[in-house]
Amino acid sequence: MFGKILFISDNIAHVENKMERDVVADLMNVHVVFEAPNQRILGEVVELNDDVIKIRFLGEYQGKRYLNGVLRKPLLSSTIRVINGEELIELVGNYTDKSFILGDSAIYKNFKVCPNINDLFSNHMAIFGNSGSGKSCGVSRIIQNIFSNKAMNPINANLFFFDAYGEYKNAFSKLNEINPNYNYKFITTNPVDQNDYMLEIPLHLLNLDDWALLLQASKHSQLPIIENTIKLAKIFSQDNEVSRKLKNHLIAKALLAVLFSSETTANKKNEIFTIIEVCNTPEFNFNSVIPGVGYTRIFSECFEIDSKGNFGESVLITDYILKHILDDEEEFPEPEKAYYSLKDFANALEFTLISEGFQNNENLYSDSIILKVRLNTIMTSKVGNYFTGDKYIPIEEYIKILTTSKDQKSQIININLEDIDDVYAKVIVKIFCRLLFEYSKGLEKRASVPFHLFLEEAHRYIQKDNDTFLIGYNIFDRIAKEGRKYGVLLDIISQRPVEISDTVIAQCSNFLIFKMTHPLDIKYIEEMLPNISSDIVEKQKVLQPGTCVGFGGAFKIPMIVKLEMPNPMPYSSNCDVSTCWR
Repeated sequence: MFGKILFISDNIAHVENKMERDVVADLMNVHVVFEAPNQRILGEVVELNDDVIKIRFLGEYQGKRYLNGVLRKPLLSSTIRVINGEELIELVGNYTDKSFILGDSAIYKNFKVCPNINDLFSNHMAIFGNSGSGKSCGVSRIIQNIFSNKAMNPINANLFFFDAYGEYKNAFSKLNEINPNYNYKFITTNPVDQNDYMLEIPLHLLNLDDWALLLQASKHSQLPIIENTIKLAKIFSQDNEVSRKLKNHLIAKALLAVLFSSETTANKKNEIFTIIEVCNTPEFNFNSVIPGVGYTRIFSECFEIDSKGNFGESVLITDYILKHILDDEEEFPEPEKAYYSLKDFANALEFTLISEGFQNNENLYSDSIILKVRLNTIMTSKVGNYFTGDKYIPIEEYIKILTTSKDQKSQIININLEDIDDVYAKVIVKIFCRLLFEYSKGLEKRASVPFHLFLEEAHRYIQKDNDTFLIGYNIFDRIAKEGRKYGVLLDIISQRPVEISDTVIAQCSNFLIFKMTHPLDIKYIEEMLPNISSDIVEKQKVLQPGTCVGFGGAFKIPMIVKLEMPNPMPYSSNCDVSTCWR
């Protein structure tokens, strides 16, 4: 067996090697216990030599409990033995109604690794690995194992998968075969099957920050333009007496601003007609009757230019416009349950640019034109189809719609974004995450409805963007820092951790690391997981597909875990080139 402790340096015990050669070969990464009166310290074999075995200290057993970290080193007289079954069960966990099977221990045969669900899923988690290392299969297997635990019955789960390539549909579409109360919902930009749902986001749920990101605003000067446009879009889309009076007031103010500007009469006429074209009412349209003393004119006739270069009916139209100016605009607040379409928003933007006189300021005009061009791009592309404006939906009702399919609660909501360009896919994911976060913050009982946000190819979304500069925060950073207490948890899946926001990574409490070979990523992982042995880091480089290193709050010690293949599989296999070539 093990010999005596020769000496202890830092966190390593140098132990005399009295093992036979064929036994020594199987000791690498095996866990041992240093035992003395009232002391049991756990260690891991990290180096084997002919004469010396080096064992790194990991933690200490106190009764039946294991605690990470060592406050006192083992006595030199301690006996050393291989960990027993009871001590090992304390490390790998038991399969109960509060846990699930992650996979098989790669070191200890016939032992399952069973993390506690709260320990793993009540904090942010990161899943890293090369393409083809088994990330998607691993995630699919984990979720399948959770729902297969009959004692668990996660009927109220809300797992949102933001799917970059439509991989998870096949893995989860038969969820109700496990339990008829389970339901899977597939929301996509390109519905094909009868059970697919079209991606739809009500425009009125977008706030200033969302619009700024969607229109790719880059300057603070663009934010007031967008803010005013949102307000006007809500007003212009309404059709009632209050909104009509306010519309007339806004149109009248805009017309007066143009009439008394220093522009040429011809330019004034063009701007006035543009205002009426984008926003009109029965009182202000091209055919509105303007009463005079003993005669009438229609609106468009009042702007005929006479021989002197002036409007022929300037006095008549000015008096008419002034009658629609309200004394107190504050009496007419922004409508509460207003909704609007992209066309309403475009008209409101055009009205804003004219009424606020942006054309007369070269810099502001340039900033505003960029917004117009980007809005037009959205409206004329398929991206515009994903934003609806035909009815008012409170955020509570919208979240219920998202998590319901055919009047049944959906536990897994798969949002497929494979048809959307990265620029817009990132913004759409941010909008969904903000809505879920805002909804959770508004719940009467905090964290009573947890949401898990699985971000496949997370490096596409969680980047070091200029959001903080523009709007003061990045939604992923905010959720990473604040989401845990509201029950909004990030589960990021990526092959390039170095490209992900440091703030988000720093807030992750659990990690599943599959095979990685890029030197920068490996170095990053070593720095991120300081308690992991260099030998496991080396093994991580050559892990088999489907095998990972589990580390963090849900694991008593770093574990090498072999996950079973999911059934059904996700759409993540390699192309069968030889068959395609035939």
